[in-house]
Amino acid sequence: MTRFPHMLFLTLALAGSPVLSEDAEEEEYKPVLPDVSIYKAMLDANKMTGWIQFRNYDDKQLIYFTTLQTMHCRLSEIRYSINSDALDKRFPLGKCNPQIPFNLPEDNTNEYIYISLPAGEAKTLTIQAVWDDGAGSEIVVYKPCEGVGDSTCAQIKTIKKPKKQLQEPVPADSPIRAVQSEMPGKTFTEPTPSTAARP
Repeated sequence: MTRFPHMLFLTLALAGSPVLSEDAEEEEYKPVLPDVSIYKAMLDANKMTGWIQFRNYDDKQLIYFTTLQTMHCRLSEIRYSINSDALDKRFPLGKCNPQIPFNLPEDNTNEYIYISLPAGEAKTLTIQAVWDDGAGSEIVVYKPCEGVGDSTCAQIKTIKKPKKQLQEPVPADSPIRAVQSEMPGKTFTEPTPSTAARP
């Protein structure tokens, strides 16, 4: 008699199992992109070895964007510039397939993989990744490694914090701040009730 409640529970549990699994089979899985934090961790992990890679090959200088292209599903832009900090160029991003979010896009032309320059043209390459929410990464300036032959390699020259899109106004830019700020060399005193009285 004391075993019956346990047997009933076991029977109900077993009877309920197929129904749950049928419901699970009927629900179609929709691929969801990994969280942007995973991509940011990947970007940070690859910073030292290079978000881009330089290679000397067949009297040309090839610059590979492979590392960043594997993150294309969470990027809105890849900004870069050669031999300057202007970030005035954009590297094309492949179309995202959420089922294979880290795969390189199919590309017979290599348009999504590298750029080709005359040998030795790029002394530096400045680069910034822009996420799908519009936030920009650090700005990293890379230079080619010395003495590596035709191997792919990049070395960090400098790292810069991204510039704010809107600059904070200085006192001279804002009429209110200019009035509120103390002028150098002058002191201001609170008005006393007698001097503050209206005429």
